[in-house]
Amino acid sequence: MRIALRIALAASAALMTVGIAQAQEKTLKIGTEGAYPPFNNLTADGKLEGFDVDIAQALCDEMKVKCEFVAQDWDGIIPALQAGKFDAIIASMSITPERLKQVDFTHKYYNTPPAIAAPKDTDIKGVTKEDLAGKTIGVQASTTHFNYSTATYTDSTVKPYPTAQEYQLDLANGRLDAVNDDIVVLTQWLDTPEGACCKIVGAIKPVVEIHGPGAGIAIRKGETDLANRFNAAIDAIRANGKYKEINDKYFKFDVYGG
Repeated sequence: MRIALRIALAASAALMTVGIAQAQEKTLKIGTEGAYPPFNNLTADGKLEGFDVDIAQALCDEMKVKCEFVAQDWDGIIPALQAGKFDAIIASMSITPERLKQVDFTHKYYNTPPAIAAPKDTDIKGVTKEDLAGKTIGVQASTTHFNYSTATYTDSTVKPYPTAQEYQLDLANGRLDAVNDDIVVLTQWLDTPEGACCKIVGAIKPVVEIHGPGAGIAIRKGETDLANRFNAAIDAIRANGKYKEINDKYFKFDVYGG
């Protein structure tokens, strides 16, 4: 009887070990844009890189799951999540009331302000509605920056673009008067040869109702357990130094924000 019991216990322990191993081997599919450096970018050889990608990998490691990254155009990224193409979006997506109607979010994992950039010889003096009156402003479509621009710069022409790279090209070639985006994205572009044409005119004070409290991880509605696991992992990498290690790889200040 004791031998049978020992065999049963050993079998149970073996099954438990297999179960734990399988749980640790679970693959979590992460959707990201791949066209928003330094946060996410698709290299010439088809590899995804950037702050979002490194943070996602660190979170997967913390949760003991495998990460699989999926590149997705920005304007279709929420429908793709809803359709099950991936399990979460880690793509610098701001947490906004409008998006919360479609998806759930984790807590923020970073928060940086928007800004206006323009050619170095611009006559634009600031970032107010009056400063940009009569100007043509380039902004990536379906973003909080586009929503802010259309709501604020009503005396300007606001031109939407599919990606940041496309408005950057038009600004550099003189087809735009100014652009609106995250200050980190703009600053890092200005440090490249392609961005040498231009400068930051000024930072925009975020409007919580439009910009939200920061960038979060989007998941399908009702997937509370996954959100809680991501939140715990965000807290853990903030506490154990992994977040700072990734942050310092890309930035000279803490992008987590206040």
